[in-house]
Amino acid sequence: MDASEVLEESLQNMSIQDAETQLMNEQEINDLMNSVIDWGDSNDEEIEADDSEDEDYVPRICIRLDGALQAPPCLDNLPVIDASETVHDIPDVEPPSVTLPPLQQPDFPDTLCVMTEDDLIGKRASITYEDCLKQLATFLVLPVQRCPYTCDVSQVECQCRPPFEVSFTRRGTASIMEWTCPVGHTVWRWSSQPTVRYGMLAGDFMLASNILLSGSNYAKVSLLFQFMNMGMVDRSSFFTIQDTYADGRMDSPGHCAQYCTYTAMENESREILSVITVDKRETGRNSVIMEREAFVRTVDTLLNEVKLVEVCTDAHVQISALMRGCQHADLESGGAQQWLERGSMAHEALKSIVRNKRWLNEVHKYLHFRSTVDLESFQNHILMYTSKRTAFSPPVFEARMLLAAIDYNYHKDCPELCKSDGSKQ
Repeated sequence: MDASEVLEESLQNMSIQDAETQLMNEQEINDLMNSVIDWGDSNDEEIEADDSEDEDYVPRICIRLDGALQAPPCLDNLPVIDASETVHDIPDVEPPSVTLPPLQQPDFPDTLCVMTEDDLIGKRASITYEDCLKQLATFLVLPVQRCPYTCDVSQVECQCRPPFEVSFTRRGTASIMEWTCPVGHTVWRWSSQPTVRYGMLAGDFMLASNILLSGSNYAKVSLLFQFMNMGMVDRSSFFTIQDTYADGRMDSPGHCAQYCTYTAMENESREILSVITVDKRETGRNSVIMEREAFVRTVDTLLNEVKLVEVCTDAHVQISALMRGCQHADLESGGAQQWLERGSMAHEALKSIVRNKRWLNEVHKYLHFRSTVDLESFQNHILMYTSKRTAFSPPVFEARMLLAAIDYNYHKDCPELCKSDGSKQ
């Protein structure tokens, strides 16, 4: 065979091989049935350097794809894959025919605001327990598919999904419920009351106003709310509302008084012994003589029940006229007393006192140095039960006075209230 015949035969073999190569495809190359396992190559210098006598020696195994094929594959026919592309050995899936709508966050309702008096006056209100609110909040699901928080700087949206945590806080007389995502963003905040100007809660405003308008007082209502474990408007807010939105008029003492209450207290034990109430209508609507009439009834009651030794009262002219001056033995003279110097400032001051005829007529009443300070404390305690802004019928007024006396006697021996530094308030 000459050289021309050999060249022609080689070209024919290449053409046949190229034709066979073109019939190859990706599935045939990756098919394990067309793969072979090679246990190394004796012509490889790296294999010759291996120590086969080492107990940890493991011969190299090579899995060669398309090794069982008769014609070698032509890799040039395979598609070129860029490094940025990702190949998945999964069948192609046709996209859905229906386009899914984008996530739409609901518009949460804003906190109700009081713009006019009609938005608040006459509106119904109820006492709600926190456990009931918690039951409602955990049963219902917010119509939110994702936390609505968006960072102001990066504009990145929070991807937290429901369920969201619900927390409860107390603000004055209101309950505040707040839904937060696991990251801590606020999803929604709900208040049980609308707000008035400057963010003040409507319930706090109405309670503070009606305490004043109903003739009650803050301490009494606050104590009631404390017994019921309810939120209460704080004291500073109450007086701010009172000074800003309301005004009150107290009945001045004297001629316009409807009732006169005379109280008898035992001097040593400070216990209330008698409470006598006189209605203005019982004295011919003459309020000037009401105290004298109440004093007479008090003394008559005490003389029938206890041994009356001494009476301490204020310097009321009509009552002084009823009292008799007390007698005492002559004072002892002499001794080691230090005398005042004649004409001195102290001597002249003493002369002006002892020569005062009015003082001389009253001095015998002050020899035992009695004080009505504890009785004045009880008079202030009476206001807790009978506010001067409220009108009471005679039976109701008398009952409230007796309740005040019972309350005072029960707590009279309690320790005095002290400040944080230990000093008395």
